Parts: sequence; C-alpha cells; structure tokens
Amino acid sequence: MKASNIILGIVGGLAAGAVLGILFAPDKGSNTRKKIAKKSSDLKDNVKDSFNDFISNVEDKYKDLTSKASETVDDLSDNIEKMNKELKR
Repeated sequence: MKASNIILGIVGGLAAGAVLGILFAPDKGSNTRKKIAKKSSDLKDNVKDSFNDFISNVEDKYKDLTSKASETVDDLSDNIEKMNKELKR
C-alpha cells in the first residue's frame, strides 16, 4: 500500500502545483476557471486510473494467493493420505 500512497502523493502534488501555476499566471478569470476545471478533471481521471490499477493489482495478488493456498492444501491432503496408507500397512 505504500506504493499507492506515493503515487497519490505525487499526483496530488502535481495537481496542486498545476493549480497554483494557473492561479498565479496572468490571464482572464474566465480562462483561469476553465483551466482549473480542466486540471481538476484530469486529476480526477488520474486518481481513478491509479485506484483502478491498485485494485486490479490487489485482485491479481488475491487470486495468486488463493491459488497457492489451494495447491498447498491439496498437497497436504495428499501427504496425509499417503501417511495414513503407510501407517495402515
């Protein structure tokens, strides 16, 4: 989760820098508001993309973990059956 925090921090910092740059740039108010709206929309899209990538990564890791756990349980079950057969001899 640290990577996601770093990504969100970077995206947030970039967005804050962009907004401050727009606010201090000499331009008409209506143009500035349009630029801020555009940057806000871009930020929202970037955050959504980052979140979706994070969720996808978590889902992939969950699938891998459950698959490995299932294999381990199957292996343990096979080993227990073999041990039971050996003990019954």
